[in-house]
Amino acid sequence: MSAFEDENTPPVIIATAPGHKGQEKTGDSPFYRDYPKPPFRGQTQGLPGSFQMMQPRPDHGEESWRGAGRLDGMIAVITGADSGIGRAVAIAYAREGADIVLAYLNETADAADTARLIEQAGRRCLPLAADIADPAQCRALIGKAVAEFGRIDILVNNAAHQDTFDDLDAISDEEWAHTFAVNIHAVFWLCKAAVPHMRPGSAIINTASINADMPNPALLAYATTKGAIQNFTGGLAQMLAEKGIRVNCVAPGPVWTPLIPASMSADKVAKFGENYPMKRPAQPVELASAYVMLAEPMSSYISGATVAVTGGKPLI
Repeated sequence: MSAFEDENTPPVIIATAPGHKGQEKTGDSPFYRDYPKPPFRGQTQGLPGSFQMMQPRPDHGEESWRGAGRLDGMIAVITGADSGIGRAVAIAYAREGADIVLAYLNETADAADTARLIEQAGRRCLPLAADIADPAQCRALIGKAVAEFGRIDILVNNAAHQDTFDDLDAISDEEWAHTFAVNIHAVFWLCKAAVPHMRPGSAIINTASINADMPNPALLAYATTKGAIQNFTGGLAQMLAEKGIRVNCVAPGPVWTPLIPASMSADKVAKFGENYPMKRPAQPVELASAYVMLAEPMSSYISGATVAVTGGKPLI
């Protein structure tokens, strides 16, 4: 039993295929989760989107993640931590013993719910609304984190903007610039502000994408920034090695997050993830273990790496 479990902690929920009871299906493992597969209900919402409006509701590890003290006493800043991958990472980090600076844009209800789960894990949470497309707000975000906690041990650059366009002429100059500001410029601004407050043993983890190596033409601006993030990660890892700060990135495949119904047509949402070997998108909780592994002190020789979480599609 971890430091954050007691007799009132909900049991791990093991999902089984429709019509199955327990582990009646021959060969089923008690650790197997039969996550939702397309077709999904066609659905759309406005950017940046809320996980509370999605059907089915994404699994961020609310009921399943169990901590083991892997990040005890650490301070983590996570952007885009209100929903999606960021929420799953925030829940996992808190249950592993970290205090969390929960950075988000304007999704107040999602952020409040994530903060509630962090505090239920017995950890401190500092929710901060910030538009990281603005360098001044990036610096202010880091400044407030340091004022509250005194240092930063983990920086997770996860927040992202995407929208889909089928024609180059449809991408406005403003859309292109905004995508770069949120997805890659902010990573630079936040790292530059955070590094002076990071000690040897600290970690920076950036969220890239399978689009870095296999760009989706309908996500041209987004895919281009994700390639830049992967390159930035490799270069910064070398630059910060002498400081004892590790820099890595995670490259997800399709993940069931609010960005999907907020940036794609209902028809594309209904089929999302079906063209991957596992025939489905990842649930956000399925990404969390990669972020925990890259942050924990036992991963002290891992830097400059890209961890692909792509449901069986090779990223080489």
